[in-house]
Amino acid sequence: MKLSKIYNPQEMNSYQFVAATGFIMSLVAHIIILFIGKTIDNFEALYICWTAFFILGTIANLRDDNQNGGHHHHH
Repeated sequence: MKLSKIYNPQEMNSYQFVAATGFIMSLVAHIIILFIGKTIDNFEALYICWTAFFILGTIANLRDDNQNGGHHHHH
């Protein structure tokens, strides 16, 4: 099992990459919202959704490596 598939963007699958990008963009939006003094109900729920999406993508990515014997390459 390659743990680098969890933190290295080059080894992430599309689900992980979208989730990581969504998490970062939500964080930036949250900072802007706090800076301008606005509030949005349940905005924090986005972090839970992005985290769950990332975890599911990670599971799929790690399982994909095991099923294909680690010889599956994308070009």
